[in-house]
Amino acid sequence: CLRMTTQQKILDIEAEIARTQKNKATNAHIGLLKAKIAKLKRELISPTGAGGGGGKGEGFEVKRTGDSRVGLVGFPSVGKSTLLTTLTGTYSVAADYEFTTLTAVPGIIRYQGSKIQLLDLPGIIEGAKDGKGRGRQVIAVARTCNLIMIVLDVMKTLHHKRIIEKELEGFGIRLNKSPPDIYFSKKDKGGINFSSTAKQNELTEELCRSICHEYRINSADIRVNYPDATSDDLIDVIEGNRVYIPCLYVLNKIDQITVEELDILYRMPNVVPISGRDMWNLDELLEKIWTGLDLVRVYTKPRGAIPDFSEPVVLPRTARTVGDFCNHIHKGILKDLKYAIVWGASCKFSPQKVGKDHVLEDEDVVQLVKK
Repeated sequence: CLRMTTQQKILDIEAEIARTQKNKATNAHIGLLKAKIAKLKRELISPTGAGGGGGKGEGFEVKRTGDSRVGLVGFPSVGKSTLLTTLTGTYSVAADYEFTTLTAVPGIIRYQGSKIQLLDLPGIIEGAKDGKGRGRQVIAVARTCNLIMIVLDVMKTLHHKRIIEKELEGFGIRLNKSPPDIYFSKKDKGGINFSSTAKQNELTEELCRSICHEYRINSADIRVNYPDATSDDLIDVIEGNRVYIPCLYVLNKIDQITVEELDILYRMPNVVPISGRDMWNLDELLEKIWTGLDLVRVYTKPRGAIPDFSEPVVLPRTARTVGDFCNHIHKGILKDLKYAIVWGASCKFSPQKVGKDHVLEDEDVVQLVKK
């Protein structure tokens, strides 16, 4: 009955936070309670003995294929399966009743020369992060995605959006955020040293001390490099198991609303209205997915031949040097590499002779020269 008690503890602490008046005097106390919740949630995500990742579910360990992975998350029967079938041609059982999909169904989108794996994850229900339904396994798979698409029924948008975001947040997934710019380093002695390069309203040395005390950290250096950091940001940094994933909100079934309502929806950030059944606006959706994944295509050129423009090597923007390019093709190439010849936007002049640390841009052409 450990699961139930942990869950009960979290609810009790959340209730206490709601009861507590928020002011400077209670700040440290609220920070302490938030840290307690974060620790309890970590127990829920990976209970001791079960290992991380939310436990293996039947048919849930999905093999990673393609250049990137996009997860479709949403409530039952918002049109995820229809969308998967339309975009990838993979058949996922679609019907007009809830809970049709029971395991994660992968499909491949071919776009801009790259292969993007699209996962239709089973419907998330409220309480997924507490182990209800197949929710925990769904969210464990969602953590491995490079982009999450939250599919919403246009008639119940905001309510569902809030619930799903809360479920994902509870699992340490941060949507459309970058990691907080907080330097945190444990030490053996010297107490808690807190410094900030910008004005802080919430984080004080006392608050940091009370959060660190909850984690049994007695000595640490904490430096905050941006204004108005929150106690949640500091807890995220100390926990260290958060994943930061870009997210698109796909509003399905727009054939049921008026043009005026559609104009209002377009003003929301990261929103793509579509109709999966009537295939409306899918080209914009694919474009947004491509932009969100932030990939770089690099073409190979064999010596004395024309470049192969049909199959680019697709690299993430965070790892796109010539060395990464070599490792992507085959692990053994890099040690035999003498230099590379590059044509394209990353060169000062074309062609340019470069080493393994040269950073490539989208649609560069590379010829590798061995020793």
